[in-house]
Amino acid sequence: MTPRRTSLPLRTAAIPAAMALTTALAFLPTTATALGRDSHAAASAAADGPSLSYVVNTRPGQDPSRIRKAIAQAGGTVVISYDRIGVIVVHSANPDFATTVRKVRGVSSAGNTRTAPLPAQSTDDIDAPKMLSEKERQAVAAKATAGQDPLEPLQWDLPAIKADKAHEKSLGSRNVTVGVIDTGVDDTHPDLAPNFDRKASVNCVTGKPDTTDGAWRPSAEESPHGTHVAGEIAAAKNGIGVTGVAPGVKVSGIKVSTTGGSFYTEAVVCGFVWAAEHGVDVTNNSYYTDPWYFNCTTDPDQKALVDAVRRASSYAERKGVVNVAAAGNENYDLTSDTIVDPSSPNDGTPSDREVDPRVCLDIPTQLPGVVTVASTGAKGLKSSFSNYGLGVIDIAAPGGDSTAYQKPEPPATSGLIYNTLPGGKYGYMAGTSMASPHVAGVAALIKSTHPHASAAQVKALLKAEADGIACPTDYDINGDGTVDAVCEGGKRYNGFYGAGLADALDAVQK
Repeated sequence: MTPRRTSLPLRTAAIPAAMALTTALAFLPTTATALGRDSHAAASAAADGPSLSYVVNTRPGQDPSRIRKAIAQAGGTVVISYDRIGVIVVHSANPDFATTVRKVRGVSSAGNTRTAPLPAQSTDDIDAPKMLSEKERQAVAAKATAGQDPLEPLQWDLPAIKADKAHEKSLGSRNVTVGVIDTGVDDTHPDLAPNFDRKASVNCVTGKPDTTDGAWRPSAEESPHGTHVAGEIAAAKNGIGVTGVAPGVKVSGIKVSTTGGSFYTEAVVCGFVWAAEHGVDVTNNSYYTDPWYFNCTTDPDQKALVDAVRRASSYAERKGVVNVAAAGNENYDLTSDTIVDPSSPNDGTPSDREVDPRVCLDIPTQLPGVVTVASTGAKGLKSSFSNYGLGVIDIAAPGGDSTAYQKPEPPATSGLIYNTLPGGKYGYMAGTSMASPHVAGVAALIKSTHPHASAAQVKALLKAEADGIACPTDYDINGDGTVDAVCEGGKRYNGFYGAGLADALDAVQK
């Protein structure tokens, strides 16, 4: 794991290596699976390059069959066509495919979703979550009070947003489902099995839904990220392990990450469309869409990726889905004039490139309508790694931080977030990846309290019920005498915390 960011798009933060007890990342290497194909149309153009994946976005009112014919003539094979949003997923070995198809009447934009040939290249980042021994777990369980699950004393994040008090009034409704668009969810985990929604779960890695039983689960070689996120949202209050923010709602696994840990546009589009059409009320998105950290709309390929994901997320919102996303872990000011992105493209040869975050977007985080979440630590300050920016951050929630920077009150011992891992295990992770599911859980509680609320109404309540946090007078999180970030705005709305810290108690009683 590099100190700046991982080559994986997960919104899980890097914690200084010297702080061994706070190491919490879960990125596992393996070979990525090849994306599936179908034989919708035979390619007639010469295949004289590597096979790449593309999205082709059509203008409204176009005849999809005519455009699919043009795609075939340009050397493309249609994987799936999402006609309701005008997005077509295509594979082609024609190096001029995108340029050719952009000239077709009725095509709005087209671009390749990666720089590496199919199958995608895998990462070589390795880091395991910090886990407790059985003896340590027993010692924690002995400290649990009446009404707490055995490992809940380690979850300082729950009282931070008043979730413990909220649970005395409501655990949330079984009629509400949160879709975890991520690396997959282990639904066999004893803290997740009671609340898992199989009908709303799917594998979208190829861009085409795979509903094979268990296809949503991560393999033993894959990141436990999605399982951790799912537990933060809806781990059951069942006398086992930990407790989620909304332990009475359902959670589904929408797997969009390749085995190597890459979240490509076609998979993300599939995930949002699936959520829109399968009864999901809230989605959590703790990732950025590969291979570009920021997708510049001035570049024709990257513009097409922004266009496709925007169409899919907007479609989900029109269907009533609240989309929640992590802000990112580089301590970037997302309102600055320029940002140096050293990590893109992460499936090729990255280089330092200056981007303007007003036209080069982190997707889905910076898309219209998406709730963008910053991370706080155990002391309630912006996490050292969390991105920020006035007008970009909507709300904040606990995502953890180095224990040396923000140490929790006993009986919690780590400044990271403790929750579920595959195989019935538990461990610590940290990042805006962990902050976002806290907000998704609160959104699920709001939807439980107000079952007929629209997505816009749920989002408005999220912000209205948040506890305002003023900008710190001097943000020097590591105490080295240098200001680490500058917060702009007032108590009710600012660049570090948006509208404030999410409030689970208000979610169930207002």
